[in-house]
Amino acid sequence: QVQLVESGGGLVQAGGSLRLSCAASGRTFSTYAMGWFRQAPEKEREFVAGIGWSPSLTYYADSVKGRFTISRDNAKNTLSLQMNSLKAEDTAVYYCAAALGRITPPKGPRDYANWGQGTQVTVSS
Repeated sequence: QVQLVESGGGLVQAGGSLRLSCAASGRTFSTYAMGWFRQAPEKEREFVAGIGWSPSLTYYADSVKGRFTISRDNAKNTLSLQMNSLKAEDTAVYYCAAALGRITPPKGPRDYANWGQGTQVTVSS
């Protein structure tokens, strides 16, 4: 089990940037594939970005490719999401999630057993 706590959300104007962080507890963080998901009101939770055991294994939803960057620091048990060129449609609650024993990050939320509480990101147009 790993416990996750997100931070860094807030209100930003369109075109601006935010950096989300996810602090993980436990000594086995490096053995989890990690993902960022988001959920807007009355919409399903959707995959945003994922990273494998190796920090070089990264995947992005088409809607954020080229604007968002996911990274992890296994020594500090942290996951980050740098979000640039934000758009109003990026407004959502953002969640970090952990998939134990997965080398590459799955894209379905059901494949993740551990979730943070979420952090609100609001982009004003």
